[in-house]
Amino acid sequence: MSSERSLGSERGGHNERVLGSYALVALLALLAYFYGLGNLYIPKNGDEAVYFHITRLTAQSGQWLPLASELDQMRNTKPPLLFWQGLISSDWARDWSLWQLRLPSVLYTLGCAGLIYALAARLGNSVQTGLIAALAWLSFFCTYRYGRPFLTNPPEIFWLFLPFFALTYWGRAAFESRVLLPLLMGLVVGIGLLYKSFALMLPVGFGLTLWYWHYRQFRIAAFLRHDTLKLAITTSVALVMFALWFVFDPDPHAVWKEFVIGENAQKFDAEGGYLRTLFWGGSSVWSLALQYPLNAALLAVPVVCVFVLGWRNRRQMSQQEQRLWLWIGALFLVFVLPSQRSGRYLMPAMPALAVLLALYWPRIGRFAFVLSLLLSAIVGIVLLGLTWQLSNAVSGPSLYPLVHWLLMLLTFVVIIAAIARQRWLRPGSLAAIFLVYLCFASSVSPLAGPRGQYSMAAQRAVQNQDVWVPCNFRASHEPQRFVLPGANVLGYSDTGEATPEQLASRYARFAVRVPIDAPVCESCTLIGERLEIRSRHTPEQIRQMLRGRLFENLFVREWLIESKRVQSASNTVSAGTVSQCR
Repeated sequence: MSSERSLGSERGGHNERVLGSYALVALLALLAYFYGLGNLYIPKNGDEAVYFHITRLTAQSGQWLPLASELDQMRNTKPPLLFWQGLISSDWARDWSLWQLRLPSVLYTLGCAGLIYALAARLGNSVQTGLIAALAWLSFFCTYRYGRPFLTNPPEIFWLFLPFFALTYWGRAAFESRVLLPLLMGLVVGIGLLYKSFALMLPVGFGLTLWYWHYRQFRIAAFLRHDTLKLAITTSVALVMFALWFVFDPDPHAVWKEFVIGENAQKFDAEGGYLRTLFWGGSSVWSLALQYPLNAALLAVPVVCVFVLGWRNRRQMSQQEQRLWLWIGALFLVFVLPSQRSGRYLMPAMPALAVLLALYWPRIGRFAFVLSLLLSAIVGIVLLGLTWQLSNAVSGPSLYPLVHWLLMLLTFVVIIAAIARQRWLRPGSLAAIFLVYLCFASSVSPLAGPRGQYSMAAQRAVQNQDVWVPCNFRASHEPQRFVLPGANVLGYSDTGEATPEQLASRYARFAVRVPIDAPVCESCTLIGERLEIRSRHTPEQIRQMLRGRLFENLFVREWLIESKRVQSASNTVSAGTVSQCR
């Protein structure tokens, strides 16, 4: 009897230690999501610059609607809720900072993590399962990349996951609700549509239809009799909410032309033929099929194992698990239809995948977590090499503090310890991912400090002046307003071919990006300089990076220059360049 009690206490102590390790990983995850949030160089998407632009100009207009923009065909690129969110968080652009604009995105992402925790804890009957699911969601690279910047994805995923959370969490009571829950689901889905697009009603409606049909054990008559009205209520309420944009916008014709036709209908236009793009190329059905594990990135191998285990145990899984798989499949089937297929479209299913990953977590083999740790180690080695090269290439005081190198060391220690000790393997695989994210944030931290910013003297020199900056993607010059506050930032088309001397003949004040060891332009007056990361590489630059010349093609210097020989009509001469940038 005493030996049984002793064994039970040992198991209880072990479980508490494991739970404590996941709690520590959760603190690490919070640090990873908030650290460096105000840095321009966090993992993100180019659309963020467009959304900055529209929010800033809408704030200047002093009106909620219509949305404002100076970009060609880029005004009603998304419904208004994201921009209204930016107006509120930045106090109508009076507190115009990256932190203020991005903070609501992180809160939405953490809110979704809370829903995932609650759902997985209930299905797995364990706090630990809930923690694993929430941490898995936060460790997915797609969540880290799209869940922190000023983008539509965080609110879209939160509001679209909420109905499926409610149906799973409350079960029979939720499914049997005739009016109240369908009405509430319509309201929350409508909010999601007003962040992204009315087109999302198709995958959500399809997913809800499958769930109700599954609840009726696939009996058509019972489904039609009991659930069609519920789906009609949810769909109609959500679409009516979206239609309010047309009601309140002073220019509904522009909304129809720019958003409905330009932003949505064109996704079915396929160059080279629809069937060709469906079965061939980077936007094919095969490419989309790989996106679930690729969205997870460093957890890709465990995610593949989840799909394998799900298929093997498809006859034994619970009804809740089956419905989560139906939602994952519904999104895939719907987003196969457009000719533009992206893993980003599958992100609303990633919370469900995180819950399933947590439920299958103990059944996933050791090799999957070892491979995950090795992938983290490879990324860590790349970051270590890049930061070491950069610190040696830049003269002056040390570019990185001691804490950066200690963080890199801690990452490798955790990876080695997790591989060596079985009980640390699973929590260690998650901890390693968040440490890699922190290592990346630390690696680009000098770009948010004095080395990556223009001096106060340089900023004062261009106050209220036109400054032309490189632009290689739509609105990619817009974030330069955070670097040069108070300047009138304009974009010139940057192909990487124009020399500082050529630019000096066009613009009075401009920025140019040059190799990190380039000599200073002799015919220019250098106002200031800073470190920058090159983006949107040419095919040749990508080939050089694959051959090992990563550093040379990644980091550049950006010079802020005042020309000595600019013509008085330079701004007029370059007008065509601006339209190319837009």
